[in-house]
Amino acid sequence: MKLSFPAPNAGTEILGLGHAQPERVMDNHELEGMMETSDEWIRQRTGIVTRHIAGEEETVKDLAIPAARMALEDSGIAPEQIDLVIVATTTAAERSPNTAGRVAQALGLGNAERGPGIIDINTACSGFEYALGLADQSIRSGTASHALVLGAETLSKVTDWTDRSTAVLTADGAGAMVIGATDEPRIGPVVWGSKGDLADAVLIAPPTNKFWQNGREVLRWALKDAEKHARAAVERSGLQMEDIEVLVTHQANLRIIEPMAQVLGLTDKVVVTDVTESGNTSAASVPLGYSKWWHAGKIPADVPALLFGFGGGFTFAGMVAMTPRTK
Repeated sequence: MKLSFPAPNAGTEILGLGHAQPERVMDNHELEGMMETSDEWIRQRTGIVTRHIAGEEETVKDLAIPAARMALEDSGIAPEQIDLVIVATTTAAERSPNTAGRVAQALGLGNAERGPGIIDINTACSGFEYALGLADQSIRSGTASHALVLGAETLSKVTDWTDRSTAVLTADGAGAMVIGATDEPRIGPVVWGSKGDLADAVLIAPPTNKFWQNGREVLRWALKDAEKHARAAVERSGLQMEDIEVLVTHQANLRIIEPMAQVLGLTDKVVVTDVTESGNTSAASVPLGYSKWWHAGKIPADVPALLFGFGGGFTFAGMVAMTPRTK
C-alpha cells in the first residue's frame, strides 16, 4: 500500500495585482490637532505625509474584497479557477468565518462542487510573504492550481491615538496577488524565520489590545540583521544582488527603507516608498505598495523583485519574485 501525491508543478508566477484603501485620507496636520506632534517632526522621523484611515464600520474584509477583485480582474483568471485563498492579517474583525472565507464568498470563488481552501495567517508585518510562500509551495506540490494571496489590515482600529510614537505610523489598506502554475519558476523559495527574544517588541495584547512597539529595538534589528536575511532570499533564488531590479520591503518607515536599500546596494534600482502616502499597513504594506506602483507604471515588467517583510512576532520573511511578464 503506497500513498500518492498529485503531479507537482515546476513553479509559480504572478498573474495579477490589486489594491484597495479607505477613502478617508489623514494628513500630518490633522494629527497635530490630536496630540503633541507636528508635520515636520513626523516627516523627519518617518517620511510619512498622509495615510488612509478606515471608517467606523469599515473592516478588513471591506478592503480585502475590492483588492482581491482587482487582482482577479488583472489576472484574467476566472473565479472558478481559484482553489486557494490565503489572507495575512492581524486585525480581522471576525474570528470565524475567516477573512479568506469572506473574500471567497463575496467573489464566488471555486466551483459548485468545491470552494477554495481558505486560510488566514497572522505573522503581522511579514504576513504577506509567509502567505505567498505557502501559496507557492501549495501550487508547486500540485495541491492547488491558482491562488489568491492577500495582506489586509485596519491598524487604525487598534491604534492608541494619544501615543505619538505609534499613531503617526499606522494606517489601513489591502494588497492582493493572483499566482498560478508555470513551467519555469518565477517566484523563488521563501526565506522565513523568527527572533524569540524580540517577541514583545511589537504587541497588540491585553489589557489595552492597542498597537505598541519598542521602536528602538525594531529599528536596531532592521538596520543590523535584516540585510543578511534579505541576501539569503536572493541567494536561495539562484540570483545575485546585482540582478535585483525592484525592492519592495515592509513599508514601516522611510528611515528604515532608505538605509536598507543602501546597504543592499539597490539605491539605483526601483525602491518602493509607498509609506510616504500610505503609512505603515503591516501585512498589507508590501502587496499594497507593489500593486500601486505596478499599476502606476513605476515598476518594469519581467524583472526580479525582492519582497521582504518583518515585524511583530518577531518574524521576517522574503523571496525573489519576477514581476509580471507584461503590463
